[in-house]
Amino acid sequence: MILYTIMPEHLIFPAASDEYAKQKIVYYDGIPFLARETETKEWEIVRNLSTNPADFLNQKYAPGARISMPQATS
Repeated sequence: MILYTIMPEHLIFPAASDEYAKQKIVYYDGIPFLARETETKEWEIVRNLSTNPADFLNQKYAPGARISMPQATS
């Protein structure tokens, strides 16, 4: 089956609700992120919630980047 649409994939095939339960807002270097905890007890950035445009240009804070827990606070 081929589905031709302009809608993003995540709106057509939403993730399971338990995936959202694993996500949490954490602060790292004073910047808020929506992140999820990995198996190795690190946090993987899902979304950058900063209002500073410069924070989006830093690869260190890109979605998918991992941050260590000692500096991350919720």
